[in-house]
Amino acid sequence: MQFINLTRQNEIGANSYFLEIDGCKIILDAGLHPKKFGEEAIPNYRRVADGEIDAVFISHAHQDHIGSLPLLTRRQPQTKVFLTPATARLTEIMLHNSVNVMSRQREELALGNYPLFTHREADQSRELWHEVGVGQRWSIDGERLGSNGSEMSFELFYAGHILGSTGILFRGGEQKVFYTGDVNFLDQTLQRRAEFPTEPLDVLIIETTRGDRSLRPNYSRIGEEDRFLQCILDAFDRGGSVLIPVFALGKTQEILALLHRFRSSGALEATPIYIGGLSTKITIVYDQLASNSQLSLEGLQLLGTLSPFVLNGRDVATTQVQRNRLYVLSSGMMTEHTLSNQMAGRFVDRPEQSIFFVGYADPDSPAGRLEAAEDGAVLQMEQGGSRLPVLCTREEFDFSGHAPRELLLDYIVKTTPKTVVLIHGDPPSLDWFKDAIATALPACQVIIPEPDREYEL
Repeated sequence: MQFINLTRQNEIGANSYFLEIDGCKIILDAGLHPKKFGEEAIPNYRRVADGEIDAVFISHAHQDHIGSLPLLTRRQPQTKVFLTPATARLTEIMLHNSVNVMSRQREELALGNYPLFTHREADQSRELWHEVGVGQRWSIDGERLGSNGSEMSFELFYAGHILGSTGILFRGGEQKVFYTGDVNFLDQTLQRRAEFPTEPLDVLIIETTRGDRSLRPNYSRIGEEDRFLQCILDAFDRGGSVLIPVFALGKTQEILALLHRFRSSGALEATPIYIGGLSTKITIVYDQLASNSQLSLEGLQLLGTLSPFVLNGRDVATTQVQRNRLYVLSSGMMTEHTLSNQMAGRFVDRPEQSIFFVGYADPDSPAGRLEAAEDGAVLQMEQGGSRLPVLCTREEFDFSGHAPRELLLDYIVKTTPKTVVLIHGDPPSLDWFKDAIATALPACQVIIPEPDREYEL
C-alpha cells in the first residue's frame, strides 16, 4: 500500500492525497489553496502520471477539497469521481463561483493564466461524477456490492462537517483504510454529528485541524449558543447591529438555523437578516435537501422561514446600516473584496457596532488580524484602504465544524490503527497528535507525510 501527500506543504491548504491499495490507484480530494495563486495554489498532480488513476473520491464540497477538481479530471479524463448527491450539488455551485472569482482576480491582480479552468471545463468535469449513497459498499467500478466479498471496495460514512460530507472506508483484501476528510463528532445546530466505523483499522488517514488547542473547560454547544444570543441582545441594546463573517457553505446555514431557534423560542425578535448571493444559492440546496438524514431540523426551510435579504457588493457600499440588524456575510476570513470585508469597513471604527467571529480565521487574514487587534489599535482591512481605529465590540464563539482534538484522539484509540497518517493541520497540530498517539498507542506507527514523498504503509 502506497501513500503520497500531494499538498505542497503540511498545512490546511489544497488537500489532495494519492493512495494505492490492492492495485487500485486513488486520489482523495482535489483542493485549491485559498491564499495562493497559480501552480502554488493547486496540489502537485505532476507527481501522478496522466491517465493512471482508477478513482477520485471527494469527501465534501469546501474549496480546499474540491477547488482543483476540473484540473485533475483534465489530466485524468478516464477516471470516475465518487461523491454524495449533496456534495455533487454543492460542488457544482462552488466550482462555477470559483471561475467567477478567478476571472475577477485575473483583472485585479494581473494573473495572465487565470482562470485556471473555465465554466465549460467545470461542466465537463461534472460528466465524470458518480453519485453514491452512504452506508453501502461499492466497487471501484461504481457497482453496488453485498456486505461480503473480498474485492476492493469502498463505503461512505457521515462525517458531520457540512451537508454531504463523508469519511471513506476502503477494503482491499485483508486491509482496511479509513480517510476521515473533515469531521465533527459533536452535533451542530443543523448538522448531525459524524457516524464513523469503530472497527479496528489497518490505516487511518485523519484530519488534525484543531490539534493546536484544547477544548475549553466546561464547554458545551448549548452554552455557547446561549452566550451568542445574549451577545446579540447586548449589541442591540447598545443601539447597533451585528456583523457575522461566515463561510458561504456550511457556516451560513448553521447560523441561520441558530437564529431560527432563537426566533421560534421567542428569545429574539424577527429582526432583519442579510446574506450574500453565494450563500443564497447554497442555502437553496440546503432547503431542497432539508429532509436529508444528516440534518437535524428535518424539513426546515431556512430561506422561507427567515426571509433574509440578499446583498451584493454594490448594496454593501450604499445600504444604510441601521440598528438591530444581523449581517451574516461571507467570507468567513473577511478576504479582501468580499461582502464581510466591505461591511467590516463600516463597523470597525463605530463603538455601537459589533463583529462576532464564529469560525476559524487564519491569523494573517483580515479577520484574524481584527480578532487579534487590541482595542483602539489602527487597522487596515484591505490593501490601500482607510486605516481605522478598532472601536467596535468583538466576540469569538466556538461553533467549529471540526471535531476538537480530544474527540479525534478518542476515535484513534477506539479504532486501534496499525498506522495513523496525520493530515490537514498546521505543524503545531500535527506535532500534538504525534505525541498524544505515541502515549496512547505506543505500538502505532505515526506518519506526518512530507509532501511529494512516497510512503509504504
